[in-house]
Amino acid sequence: MALYRDFRNEFDCRASVTVSQNFDEDEVLRDVLGQIKPADSQIKTKEEVQEGSNARKVEKKSLVTGIKSSVKRVVPLLSGHRPQSNDGSMQNKIETMNRDQLIEELKRRLLGRRYLLLIDDIWSVQTWETIRNWLPHDNNKDSRVIVTTRFQAVGAACSERDGTDYLHTVNALSDADSKSLFHQGVSESPSSQESERMDTRSQAVGAESSEGDGTDNLHSADGPSDANAKGPFDDRVSDPQRSKEREIEEVHEEIWKYCGGLPLAIVTMAGLVACNPTRNNDHWSKVCKSLFPEQVAPLTLEGVTRILDYCYNDLPADLKTCSLYLSIFPKGSKVSKKRLTRRWISECFVAEKQGLSAEEVAETYFNQLVSRKIIRPVDHSSNGKVKSFKVHDMILEYIVSKSSEENFITAVGGHWLMPTPSNKVRRLSMQSSGSKHGNSTKGMNLSQVRSLTAFGSQNRRLPFHSFNNGIIQVLDLEGWKGLTDKHMNDICKMLVLKYLSLRRTEVSEIPSKIEKLQNLETLDIRETNVGVLPKAFGQLKQLRSMLGGNKNTKKALKLPHEKNKEPMKALRILSGIEIDEDSSAVASLHQLTGLRKLAIYKLNIREGGQTFKQLRSSIEYLCSCGLQTLAINDESSNFINSLDSMTTPPRYIIGLELSGKMERPPKWIKELNNLYKLTLSVTVLQTDTFKLIQDLPKLFTLTFTLSVAKDDRDIVDILEENKQLTDREIIFPPGGFKSLKLLRFFATMVPRLSFAVTGREVMPALERIDMQFEAFEGIYGIETLKSLQEVHLSVGNQADEITKFLVQDLKDTPKYLDEKYASKWPKIITE
Repeated sequence: MALYRDFRNEFDCRASVTVSQNFDEDEVLRDVLGQIKPADSQIKTKEEVQEGSNARKVEKKSLVTGIKSSVKRVVPLLSGHRPQSNDGSMQNKIETMNRDQLIEELKRRLLGRRYLLLIDDIWSVQTWETIRNWLPHDNNKDSRVIVTTRFQAVGAACSERDGTDYLHTVNALSDADSKSLFHQGVSESPSSQESERMDTRSQAVGAESSEGDGTDNLHSADGPSDANAKGPFDDRVSDPQRSKEREIEEVHEEIWKYCGGLPLAIVTMAGLVACNPTRNNDHWSKVCKSLFPEQVAPLTLEGVTRILDYCYNDLPADLKTCSLYLSIFPKGSKVSKKRLTRRWISECFVAEKQGLSAEEVAETYFNQLVSRKIIRPVDHSSNGKVKSFKVHDMILEYIVSKSSEENFITAVGGHWLMPTPSNKVRRLSMQSSGSKHGNSTKGMNLSQVRSLTAFGSQNRRLPFHSFNNGIIQVLDLEGWKGLTDKHMNDICKMLVLKYLSLRRTEVSEIPSKIEKLQNLETLDIRETNVGVLPKAFGQLKQLRSMLGGNKNTKKALKLPHEKNKEPMKALRILSGIEIDEDSSAVASLHQLTGLRKLAIYKLNIREGGQTFKQLRSSIEYLCSCGLQTLAINDESSNFINSLDSMTTPPRYIIGLELSGKMERPPKWIKELNNLYKLTLSVTVLQTDTFKLIQDLPKLFTLTFTLSVAKDDRDIVDILEENKQLTDREIIFPPGGFKSLKLLRFFATMVPRLSFAVTGREVMPALERIDMQFEAFEGIYGIETLKSLQEVHLSVGNQADEITKFLVQDLKDTPKYLDEKYASKWPKIITE
């Protein structure tokens, strides 16, 4: 994957996909199409500048200097409705295509373009021939297809072309690389940001679950043994300390050398060592002798399996159960951390412990699996926490085998050809595959199924008639096409159901019978057609997470019009809702004293009216009761501007999002010492806003966005006024922002931004800048940001030539700098 990332700026489009011995062709095609945008939405870049042309340099600099403010030229674009992406409708269209249509669409998108495809883990020559027939045969743009396989014969077949051998055999790592990888694995933590925020009580949970949770080494410098401190006894302890360090180094060398240069073995052993810091060197010597009896011989597949066996047996009982649960998910799939941890809780694998909530315990377990290298983080949220993860193919294969042996989870279809279980099925995972017989549950005893998960978009019937509705606790049908309102009658009979996900299905109505599900803890109906919650929703007394609406389109879920008779005290998350004048439920919000996250996607209320006042009162009260995340999108009611009058700041808030028609940020924001993530409307993008928030000690992510579809006051005029306050540019003040690592701008137009402050440090910890826009006036002084690594620019398809030119100029700047300064220039990535 490192190769894939290095080349991502050299190709028009890129995609990667995992296949195996038993794969679903339709799903693979949809996966690839989901990563490749249609050609007409791509940004046409200017011709590459001649590096040695002094005349061109002068011309470019002159042109940049002569460019006037670009704001007014986008007035027609911004007046009325903001252009919306059609990615969602295109994706829906792809979901309904048959195989022939998918192949034609893929060829159409690739034809005449330079593309890079990574096809991972091909098992047969036939599979390669199938995939090759999907691609254009007359492409002359120097496109590349990289194939990985476990089998020499398959690799040879894939590399045959014009008599040239393109086969590359992956060699074992050198001793130097093996040592580096091992030490990196030992010293790595799941996420330094997560560890900083982790409650100290969670260490007790980790200590109880294991001898080390992988975070102990993060706190090793917290005691008096500061490496830079000198004390009266330093001379006496230095020699024994150095001797101990040498001894540890020798044992570590013994371990990584026995791994034979195999990355998976090295990383897995490093995770094992990191999570057991109290075990002595004699212990690890014995482990090496038991795991590597061959010593000199190369490590075989059997040897890797022995390592996985040992690591699995070293897990505490709770973590063994949580790791076996990973076999529910298909090979190569990217899994949401929240989806996994919520399901752990619903399956009763995780519970409150040591004064921690179930969610906090689940977070600790998840971090331990990351630290042990059982799961690999893929994406991080804007707050720095892990958002999604994957499981290495060989580790997942081992877990699936273990899970099958113990009859823990039964997978139907998918990549693994598992035998039909002879015992009763307890947890059923229905996965897509290319084998028709592999998709069938025929002959299985489904009467004891307690957990059902369906993957893929096939319009295949679910065997509801075979289940005992009285014992099903988890029903996860996310993305399952063909599920409609008529199936809700069966679902509402599952009286002990705790977890229900209908996300991205075709369900449009939640029936009043939902009140029968008195044990329900999670209800996920995001990205469905459900627009209103029934009155019976208020009867779900055990509900902890209510997830609705669509975050991208801001489509929201209306609350019941009636006020709840009894409060939903268990509710922790209420997300994706709409509040209008007809809703009497607003008066019940103040009863949700256990609420930790409230996300309002749409407000349709009258300024100064009864609902307006009730909502502000409820939010103020909830903030005093422990609300941690508040998100409000306000396009017309002026509600977010009234929050400045709150009598006390929301002291527990760690995440705040105020978007829409915003005139000024609340002054109390500067008092939010726990604030980790802040999102504000781009309408308050001005130098004074940065001065207001620059001293927030924990601020990790700062975002300016524009989500207003229509505005009676032109956004362009607002931004122009903001610039006039500081000589036509937004200046980032020096000092402050000590913890800020991610800065983002998502708006139709981004004005000129300047970090250049002579002799003063600006945003010293900033690592990444993300920008999405149609018009752009430039960003200056980024070379002064000492920690900046990447600048991501996503240019809209209606961008004009000046915007494209400024973007290209930003990418080309290192060509005109001395090597000393060019090496400090961050990587500019355009999409």
